[in-house]
Amino acid sequence: MAQKIEADKVVVKVLSFNILHGATTNGSFDLEIIANVIKKADADFVSLQEVDFKTNRAQKYDLPTELGYRTKMVSVFGRAMYYDGGEYGEAVLSKTSFLSTRNMALLYTKGNEPRAALEVTTVLKSGDTISFIGTHLDHLKEGTDRVLQAKAINTAYRNSKYATILSGDLNDTPNSSAINILESFWKASYNKENPLFTFPSNKPNKKIDYVLFYPKNKWQVISRETICDTIASDHCAYLVTLQLVR
Repeated sequence: MAQKIEADKVVVKVLSFNILHGATTNGSFDLEIIANVIKKADADFVSLQEVDFKTNRAQKYDLPTELGYRTKMVSVFGRAMYYDGGEYGEAVLSKTSFLSTRNMALLYTKGNEPRAALEVTTVLKSGDTISFIGTHLDHLKEGTDRVLQAKAINTAYRNSKYATILSGDLNDTPNSSAINILESFWKASYNKENPLFTFPSNKPNKKIDYVLFYPKNKWQVISRETICDTIASDHCAYLVTLQLVR
């Protein structure tokens, strides 16, 4: 849980986790394996990508609600598209309830996969109000949609009235066009010298999962780590601890 460590600072733990639509890498569809990764991280906020909502392949489960129940966190789902008899998109889990939620459809090229950014606004136990956004950018190699989506996110949150965290699978590596666009506005949490690879989980060799924040002087990175469970997902979960500077 977020807790004060100094009179004017608050700690917030954030986890980004692509859950492979609940399938697990061995095809077992065991939600408890995924939930255990989340519980191990003990994060205050979790952004989940590749989330199924009552699809046939997910056995008609509402994955956000199921994972919220297993982790004792509140959940919200944001649809990116209808899929396989249900819906597919983003989810956010939180230890605190929500003041508001917003699901924003992101720009994409016709024929490509729709994407979304899911925002929650909440009041921490310290009394500070913050916003948290989970997203999943386009996966295609050429990167055209990722650039469009990065620009759209920057525009949408440029006038955010609260300290804000952006978390998710951005499907691109540091110094790529999309990441550079985001970092022109947001500050990234990763260490440029040692970015902590997040994919694939069995032998990570590139970083595509991120936690970023704005305003840049409102947050300070305390720690960062990866949780690589090779069965739970093909992605490592990326855990970042931040201080909110009042």
